[in-house]
Amino acid sequence: MEQVLFRHNRPGRCVTFAEYRAEGGFAALEKALSGMSPNDVQQAVIDSNLRGRGGAGFPTGKKWSFVPRDIPGPRHLICNCDEMEPGTYKDRILLEANPYSLVEGITLAAYAIGVAHAFIFIRRGYEEAAENCRRAIAEAKAAGFLGNNILGSGFSLELDVHKSAGRYICGEETALMNALEGKRANPRSKPPFPAVKGLWGRPTVVNNVETLANIPAIITGGAAWFKGLARIPEAAGMKLFCVSGPVQNAACFELPLGMTLGEIIDGPCGGMLPGREFKACIPGGASTPFFTRAHWNVPMDFDTVAKAGSRLGTGGIVVLDQNTCMVAATLNLVSFYARESCGWCTPCREGLPFVRDVLTRIEAGAGREEHIGILREHVQYLNYAFCPLAPGAMGPVEGLLRLFEDEVREHIVLGRCPIGR
Repeated sequence: MEQVLFRHNRPGRCVTFAEYRAEGGFAALEKALSGMSPNDVQQAVIDSNLRGRGGAGFPTGKKWSFVPRDIPGPRHLICNCDEMEPGTYKDRILLEANPYSLVEGITLAAYAIGVAHAFIFIRRGYEEAAENCRRAIAEAKAAGFLGNNILGSGFSLELDVHKSAGRYICGEETALMNALEGKRANPRSKPPFPAVKGLWGRPTVVNNVETLANIPAIITGGAAWFKGLARIPEAAGMKLFCVSGPVQNAACFELPLGMTLGEIIDGPCGGMLPGREFKACIPGGASTPFFTRAHWNVPMDFDTVAKAGSRLGTGGIVVLDQNTCMVAATLNLVSFYARESCGWCTPCREGLPFVRDVLTRIEAGAGREEHIGILREHVQYLNYAFCPLAPGAMGPVEGLLRLFEDEVREHIVLGRCPIGR
């Protein structure tokens, strides 16, 4: 199976700058700066149908196109590596193995957008990944791929690594910008949108690590080639899927978009552990509604997963077996989001702890029939929060009520958890 982001990987260590160069590294940057205009690079990304790999799945080239060309002054690019979604660890794996694709991708994106100063905003605790990025930046700069007048093209770029103080809310792009400015990490009101007024009031684009690391391959291989990597016509490219739970091989895999859930579990994951049966999974990180065995043949792509009632999100697949209490699993996720709320708006600040408390009562055997209706109401109420954190937190709750209402009701009727634990 063809690899794009993992093709430079070395067993147990990070690829070196010399190895990356020998395998075609920075060839995309050389190609772009020697014969492509910024609009050419942007159009190549638009034509590739690359969609953001950080969770939202928004078309990357289209996002770049929102940056106005007629506003004088600086523009900014931020790479979001504040990877705090439970079950998601792909960006860390990528940067521990190869930071150079990201550095090259950022440089290409900055050239396309007209950015002279970019940032890698990285989660606190990702020490090895951050150090790899700093080293890659220094090596690229020494070789003429960063800094002033890159490759004699007249294009210049400074790239800095900023370590986050840490909070899940920093993954929301406007909260991230506030954090980078040294302010409290609250989301901002939109409009104005970051593409017009972002970091320090200047036009800003925020892209995920995996998204930006795909750019060099698109420039060298072409949009048609990139689209052809996917299994289904609606999708484009490869995707990093990070799998955890009771499977034979829990790891991060680079797989074609459109591969079915069952193919992933039975293929690279090697199936379930002995004595374990697949009951459900979170298909795209902790903020996505559950999938069950009924979704075994769903192609794992943004649109098809959405049509099936969930979201591809970050591609973080958390597998749950027959011994998992779905109420307890949902409670665990909601508790995380209640803790990580920035407290800026009432639906999130008050609603998430309330939902957590209702689920706690049900799991402890003190639930009442009316609690099911209350949870359904809050799935709707929390959609009116200021940012996507609370609506995302309700994803597992919605999936619990839609797919496992009988199990919820068993807790209430029996006065205890029905799962033998």
